[in-house]
Amino acid sequence: MAQYQYNRPAAYLPDPAQGPFVVPMHTLSLPSHWEEPLLRLYHDGMRHGQAQRRRRVPTAAINQLMRATAPDIVTVDSTARFGSENPWLYCQNAYPSAVTNLYIATWLKSLQRDPDDPEAAALLMDCFRDLDTAALGWRPGTVDLLEQKLSPGGTAVPSPHVYRLLPDVLAERIARQAPYEHHGQQLSFRQVAGLTGARGQGAGGAELMSNLIEYVPRRRGGGDGKPAYYAAILRITVRTVPFSPVPRVHVAAGVRRFVTGKVYMPYGKGVSAYLLPDDSLVHDGPQPQRYAVAALEWKNGTTDWRQGGAEGMLARISALDALPSPDRLVKEADHWIHGRDGIRVAIGHQAAMGRHTIGTGLMPSERRRLIEWAEQAIAPELVPVPKLERSAYARLPKKQLKTLPSVPKNKEEKDPADLAAILEQRELNAAHNAQIVRTRLAEALEGEDLTAVVLHQNDAIRDQMIDAAESGLGLAGHRSAQGPDTWVWEAEELTVRLHARPLGALGAPLGGDDVPSRGQEHDKAIEERRTGVARAMAALREAVPGVRLAFVELDGQDAFRHAKRRTDPKHAIRLGCADAGLVTQFIRPPDPDADPEEALADAGLRAAAAWSDGLRQTGVRLVPQHTLGDTLIPSNLNQVAFHLVERRLDGPTGKQQFTPIAVLIRPGAKCVLGKSADMHEWVPYSELLKSLTGRVEDRKNSAEQSALTAAFLKKTLAQLRSAPTLVLAHAQDVRKRWPWLRNDGLEQDRLGLDGGPVQRIGLYGKQLRIVRIADGSRDETAQCWAEGEELHPELEGKQSGGIAMGLWRPRVEGDSDRVFYSSIGKSGTQSKLTNDDAKLTPHTNPTGKNAYRPTVNAWNPGLLELTVACLQPEDDAEAWATFVHQQRFSEDYRAGREGLALPLILHLARLADDYALPHEVEDAIDPTEPSAGAGGEHTSSSQLAFDFDLDDEEKGVCTDS
Repeated sequence: MAQYQYNRPAAYLPDPAQGPFVVPMHTLSLPSHWEEPLLRLYHDGMRHGQAQRRRRVPTAAINQLMRATAPDIVTVDSTARFGSENPWLYCQNAYPSAVTNLYIATWLKSLQRDPDDPEAAALLMDCFRDLDTAALGWRPGTVDLLEQKLSPGGTAVPSPHVYRLLPDVLAERIARQAPYEHHGQQLSFRQVAGLTGARGQGAGGAELMSNLIEYVPRRRGGGDGKPAYYAAILRITVRTVPFSPVPRVHVAAGVRRFVTGKVYMPYGKGVSAYLLPDDSLVHDGPQPQRYAVAALEWKNGTTDWRQGGAEGMLARISALDALPSPDRLVKEADHWIHGRDGIRVAIGHQAAMGRHTIGTGLMPSERRRLIEWAEQAIAPELVPVPKLERSAYARLPKKQLKTLPSVPKNKEEKDPADLAAILEQRELNAAHNAQIVRTRLAEALEGEDLTAVVLHQNDAIRDQMIDAAESGLGLAGHRSAQGPDTWVWEAEELTVRLHARPLGALGAPLGGDDVPSRGQEHDKAIEERRTGVARAMAALREAVPGVRLAFVELDGQDAFRHAKRRTDPKHAIRLGCADAGLVTQFIRPPDPDADPEEALADAGLRAAAAWSDGLRQTGVRLVPQHTLGDTLIPSNLNQVAFHLVERRLDGPTGKQQFTPIAVLIRPGAKCVLGKSADMHEWVPYSELLKSLTGRVEDRKNSAEQSALTAAFLKKTLAQLRSAPTLVLAHAQDVRKRWPWLRNDGLEQDRLGLDGGPVQRIGLYGKQLRIVRIADGSRDETAQCWAEGEELHPELEGKQSGGIAMGLWRPRVEGDSDRVFYSSIGKSGTQSKLTNDDAKLTPHTNPTGKNAYRPTVNAWNPGLLELTVACLQPEDDAEAWATFVHQQRFSEDYRAGREGLALPLILHLARLADDYALPHEVEDAIDPTEPSAGAGGEHTSSSQLAFDFDLDDEEKGVCTDS
């Protein structure tokens, strides 16, 4: 199979031949003498400690208001900085002074703690007098869009305003050019009001959105379905690359889908409304050229505009009259989508709202066409980065499992002898693979049996799980007992016992017929179910010693959406199982609305995946074997991944958690190991997972969390000092508490752990290496495509895009040789998609067939950035990057040959988040203590226990006593 030799990232560099990039712009700054009276107003009514912590005046709320009503103003910071050298607002044309003063007055009023307090009102009037807001004005000037400095490690550090203003200027250029056109259909783009709050490296950049696209699906029985609406989006961001003195601009393309009908309002979270009024929402304001973005939120039983309401900011600037009623808008989201009452409104769809007719994402060819159209507008100041070049080392890891030959779809047309040969080879290869997995599992269990329970809702899933166990481990010839509720297989390497029990009331919605309210009622519902599950599992352990793994058939999130979100029992079940010493794997029931044969086939695939995922929770390891030899990579190499397990107050249990963990793959160890910050020794991975449940920790501020993380890092690295060790850290997961991992914190072969001076890596050990991973979240790495004409010259000029798997070397002159990019192949879930499928406009593929498919979910592999930060002398950076790249291909995953999103050890570390379920109970079940509810006669007061009264000898089941 031919391979692409190059990969094209949608990233752009300043062209040094063009010189400085300076543009005219009006700015508004908060005068220095405003700081003292504003802080006095803001701190009024605060305790002394609160005031000391909040030394900057917040502008987040007024920034959000301007995003909704004055989208052409660009805000740069969410906290006020005073002085003419620190502009707060930017605009290409000076905004009317009267409107600006109205916003300032509205902002000052929002800082009051108690507007009805006469003393607070007097303080506000004093503040107005001291500030002299009428004298505030916009200043014309110029802005350097490439202003920057270098970090100690040689990485570009753009000035904070560059992250917001450079994308904004480029987006405005893109919006001005002729519409995007393909196959006779045009899309016109407008800018979207910029995100508020983000500053510096985390800034969201600029966004453009096309005119709305309407798609009318056809019903199965004929006729038109309900129209669905969506739009193309382009995001422009400024990003940096470790050890590169030149910043990048990333251009990303995608789709935004809109709600039709009723809007689901998540509690305490906003839903974005995209507004395009015919005139300004504020009196005497200019007509906006960009989409404004307002937020609707549901709280305490009512829906309202954020900053709205009778006393809110929208009312103070008289903008409410021009906006639709929130109550009506959330009932008829598409009523204003084509324009009504002088305004067009579209409500953004969120994944939590359920299924949408339009699929997500764009395929490579369409992505390429749209981005290459946009990039015309950002020249000549910016030029594309050179194409990424395939690494000389790049290849897949050594195969440990054999590939199963494909069974022809047209089996009846195949020669019987050829078909028999294929089936025989499949059987031989499957037996070979099963024995390897069986051997690894036996090693992880260290001679003990694998005993699991399937808590099922119907016999179909029970049977599929039995088949998955038997086929996944090659146990068909080793079955020694079967049914009615116990299956036993005795192979040479290990014995497997699978017990099946009806889930019953344990899987009922929390709260029964009533949805528990947020807070104590929800806590109580979780506690009751957790305790019931723990008692039932403890009873099972008495009847069937050694149970370590529970497979639970439970409805997926779709069954607990919207108003039922707090009835989902999944987390309570996981807590109860952990209390009883079990790890858990969930599987959805068959789809009752699907074709029975298709539903059964799908259930079989999901059962196989659930079985494999469940085994991994026991710590079984099928680590990818690299192809680099012992000269480049030490044979006895430890792999350790650091990860921060976190939960916020809006998590599933309504409690917070912060737990630094490490996961270890150690040569010679029988299973994957792990530890948390409060553990002294490494424990099996399953023990780490169970230890994360139920923790309710004292709330820690950011400084305390950083100190805890630093101490854990030092202690763990000291324990591994005597052996070759590779540390992997995912930047977006860990850097907020390990700031050395930031682009501007990294220095080659020098390590910083606690915010102090960086030190030579040799001081931490002569055998330590560190690779930092960054993915494409927040467009940190660029979108990419392979150019089809590289392999097919006849596609020249047709903008065909492909998917290229491999390890890639950047070719930017003057950059470091320590940064590489890893990409994976096409997902197996996209077997029916082609790279030419289009969603935005009609399209015909090279064979002449219609490729317009708006309803499918498209997907492109992103670039995973591998920064080989710390090495030992004589190490080969490209070899170490190749090793990490190959760790993405773990064969025991169904998508193992396609590649995981992260290297295996980081993947396992991130999966620990599922067990972060902080929840406190007074009397947690101790699985080592005898259960009062053991046996079939006991039933808890909430009717959650079920009968585990077993007499295996009477049932003819062969078990070990």
